[in-house]
Formats: sequence, C-alpha cells, structure tokens
Amino acid sequence: VQLQASGGGLVQAGGYLRLSCAASGRTFSSYFMGWFRQAPGKEREFVAAISWSGGSTYYADSVKGRFTISRDNARNTVYLQMNSLKPEDTAVYYCAAKAGGYSDSYILYDYWGQGTQVTVSS
Repeated sequence: VQLQASGGGLVQAGGYLRLSCAASGRTFSSYFMGWFRQAPGKEREFVAAISWSGGSTYYADSVKGRFTISRDNARNTVYLQMNSLKPEDTAVYYCAAKAGGYSDSYILYDYWGQGTQVTVSS
C-alpha cells in the first residue's frame, strides 16, 4: 500500500483544515488506518484511527471533540477533519495503515505516507 497525504497548511488558531490520505492498491478496505503527528523535537504521537469499515473510530484525548477521522473505501481515501485548531496542533501529520486491529502505537503500523505540515498560528 502506498499512501499520499495532503491538505496541510497554515491556519490561525480556531480555524480548520481537512487532511486527505489517498491510498493505492485494491486492498485498502482491509487496513486499519491511522493519523499520527510529530512536532519538532518530540516523538511521533497518535491522533486518530478508524476501522476497516469506518464503523469504529479512536482519538487521542488531546483532539477528541475537535478532530474527526473518516474513510471512503470506494475512493481509497481517509480523511482527518480538524476543527478548533490550536497552536499545539502544529506538527507534521502522517497517515498510516496497518493490518489487523486497532493500535495507537506507531511502531505497529506497516505503511506510511510522506507527511503534510500543519501550522497553527496564535
């Protein structure tokens, strides 16, 4: 599976962005999908994940209520809608895919996109 993330940019605090992650391959629907982020000098951290059908979603406490993950298996795409953005959301955002079930550990994800920069100004 090859992943291509897009949609990052510069936004003011309180604003919103929608990230997209397009996947190649015909087995997209068999992968659990996740979004992670990494700020300068910090470890990569879990943001959100979604099950194969989209029926189950998981969020880090820091984004719960503000971010929404979704997927469109017909378009081989996963999305991250980010609302009420804060300066502490500034990071490079990565999408990732894993076989098997849910995990919030980046170590267990098998495939990664190249990352897209999100910068939130105060």
